[in-house]
Amino acid sequence: MVILAAVVTLAVLGTISHTATHDAQFDAGSPVVGAARTQTAATQTVRQPTPPPLTAAGRRPPVTAAEVHLQQALTGNLRAGGPVAGALVYDLSAKTELFALHPTVGRPPASVEKLWTTAAVLDKLGPDTRLHTTILGTGSLHNGVWHGNLYLRGGGDPTFGDQEFNQVWNHGYGPTPNQLVSQLAAHGIHRVTGQVYADESLFDRRRGGLITNYAQDIPDFGGQLSALVYDHGTALKHYSPATFAAHQLVLTMRGMGIQAKASPHDAKTPGNARLLAIVSSPPMSVMLRLMDVPSDDLFAELFTKQLGVLFGRGGTIADGARVISQTIADTYGLHPRILDGSGLSRNDRSSPLDIVDLLREIWQTRVGRELAGALPTVGKEGTVIGIGDKTPASGNCIAKTGTLNQVTNLAGYCRDRDHHMVAFAFFIDGPWNGDADVLESRMIGDVAGY
Repeated sequence: MVILAAVVTLAVLGTISHTATHDAQFDAGSPVVGAARTQTAATQTVRQPTPPPLTAAGRRPPVTAAEVHLQQALTGNLRAGGPVAGALVYDLSAKTELFALHPTVGRPPASVEKLWTTAAVLDKLGPDTRLHTTILGTGSLHNGVWHGNLYLRGGGDPTFGDQEFNQVWNHGYGPTPNQLVSQLAAHGIHRVTGQVYADESLFDRRRGGLITNYAQDIPDFGGQLSALVYDHGTALKHYSPATFAAHQLVLTMRGMGIQAKASPHDAKTPGNARLLAIVSSPPMSVMLRLMDVPSDDLFAELFTKQLGVLFGRGGTIADGARVISQTIADTYGLHPRILDGSGLSRNDRSSPLDIVDLLREIWQTRVGRELAGALPTVGKEGTVIGIGDKTPASGNCIAKTGTLNQVTNLAGYCRDRDHHMVAFAFFIDGPWNGDADVLESRMIGDVAGY
């Protein structure tokens, strides 16, 4: 089966290989989406999911001894998780609900929210889209001297940075300033008389998310948000993420024999600027895996802002969240409350039924195959490396975690003992995260061992 293949072949990041044939193109740093992806909501095919046949008590009566055992095991663990825990388990192969407890109650999804973000990005952009970082110049070149200014314009690529940093953080993926400078050298540029400016105008200047009222949030994001980030949004005293990127570019230029000076200020690229160099991100399929496996919040919000630019009213989290919500509603008929792309907001709301309906609807579709490829393998990698260890779930399930203080969620796909594929969502609110992790490890082991 498709998901089983994803579990086997995508157990490590290095197995991902995609040929980018439909990259989003940029006009001086602004994306222009191809006609195949400019359809409006009115022209999209709307698929209304069929809810599982829930009983009045919220659970289908068991019909086999194995179901009785599964329901007893899940019920016991959820009761230990407290009165507000909820779950839904659905056998995709048999098209049968296996277990439900409070499945329609909306709760903070935490980083399970990234399933919505991943699905929307794949639906709107596709797996082959790449984001571009460019150098543009105003002026002219004479005898190796660029008489004018240069502009390092960000296209929202979260992987742009130092090669050694990318080896550690991005498993070797991501363009570098060396690649840009090599193109400047190929033009014959040896000196720049003006300054090198950072251009982060594609997105807003808010550095964090909703939980800090958009102020910087280094503990959660591991950097600061910008349309131009370097080394995962690194910023230093007197440097924003964008001006830090321009500073690092100039250091690279000097190291490669081009004299230049970085401006301490950012600036929007003039409309008459000439494109001099361009580098591309990895394909979106790779970047989504870089987001989902470690549950990277900075990636999630940059992709959310990208959707806001391309399909909404601007490059903000709020604009992008509206695009995600509309995409999920138009395409799948689902209406979770989506306020951001990362799930850091405690005001986001999704139910186990919402999540399982999404997983059911995309199963064995193009979006479903790519989403499965982006998820980490339980017991083997990423945020689920310690989940389901030494249970039947290890190596047989792929899942997205969602964790806030006293919010512990898990959702994804499992292959059970009969080689059926099962979609599940577990939401536990209240207990300490470590205690809830133990419960969910048992539960996912029960599902895979069913």
